[in-house]
Amino acid sequence: MNALRSTLFLVWVLVWSVLTAPLVVLGAIVLRGIWAYRLGKLWRLGMQFGVENLLGIRPHVIGQENMPQEPCVILAKHQSAWETMTLQDCVPKGAYCVFVLKKELLRLPLIGWGLAAMKMISIDRLAGKDALDQVVSQGRERLEQGFYVIIFPEGTRVAPGQKKRYKAGGAYLATHVGCKVVPIAHDAGELWPRQSFLKKPGTVTISIGPAFDTTGMSEGEVNQRAEAWIEAEMQRISPHRYPDAQRSA
Repeated sequence: MNALRSTLFLVWVLVWSVLTAPLVVLGAIVLRGIWAYRLGKLWRLGMQFGVENLLGIRPHVIGQENMPQEPCVILAKHQSAWETMTLQDCVPKGAYCVFVLKKELLRLPLIGWGLAAMKMISIDRLAGKDALDQVVSQGRERLEQGFYVIIFPEGTRVAPGQKKRYKAGGAYLATHVGCKVVPIAHDAGELWPRQSFLKKPGTVTISIGPAFDTTGMSEGEVNQRAEAWIEAEMQRISPHRYPDAQRSA
């Protein structure tokens, strides 16, 4: 059954992207302004329709009251493609999000064109310090325009129960711009495994942590605080992935 669900979803993704991705690009070129994001949201909502009705994956959000009403930097766990769509529903109604992503994604047919049209924050990961400056210059502009900035600090998808080094990009942006940071943990990888065609139906828990002001903090302090909350929360919502921690407790 999961194979059938996953196959139907893949077909839906291809058809829906062919129909809507050109509209996003057209909206950015012809209509300009916010229209690229509005049409991008149309694409995303169609994708989520497939996720919920074909794959049977639905979100359960904890801590929605922790999300600030003003634009901020969101540091989130990254386990699958699922959260790139659904985390955008965690910001206040009517607000829009941009992601920090590697510039290679913009070269993907259809989806990459749409991401470019929506002015996501694209960086060259091999540029070192220049990559951080790219995040700040583009991120400051997006925040001033009212967009929430979502960053996956581990830089890549990580399997449930595992973690990678938290990179400085999101913390660097927050401390240089002087905005709040919101940590988010979730267990999407349990149903949408990394690099797997097969997905399973069920409920994904999204846990939004308390926002904190980064004024006067270093990038290291911001990263340490966000990482500590996210990883502790991961152990709480996915205890079966951390047997050693449970035995210690």
